[in-house]
Amino acid sequence: MRNALFSFLLIGVAPSWAATPAELLADYTAQAGQPADAQRGQQFFQNKHGKSWSCATCHGQTPVTPGRHANTQKTIEPLAPAAHPRRFTQASKVEKWFRRNCNDVLNRACTPAEKADVLAWLITLR
Repeated sequence: MRNALFSFLLIGVAPSWAATPAELLADYTAQAGQPADAQRGQQFFQNKHGKSWSCATCHGQTPVTPGRHANTQKTIEPLAPAAHPRRFTQASKVEKWFRRNCNDVLNRACTPAEKADVLAWLITLR
């Protein structure tokens, strides 16, 4: 387990053994080196960042209900863990979707602090 933690710190991704949103949040917070801020996460999620989309464009302003992809119109399951218990339970999938969605919204990868902030906010939603 210690080697897995060391490996993930070296490559900067969440460990594959994280099984809960709280564990992923702790991992991203440790990588960021600062506490997560849910209010900052909400603002990040809802604001545009120089591109035409925000996270909320597809996931909704408060993602406790299904969203809809802006281009394909495909239904997206609720993002908030309280509304969709399997969300944020498989680190490899979380990283895959952060990578894709951050690129769509920011045209770059999200930082660990941004991931921690967004996840901290999503965990508060009921």
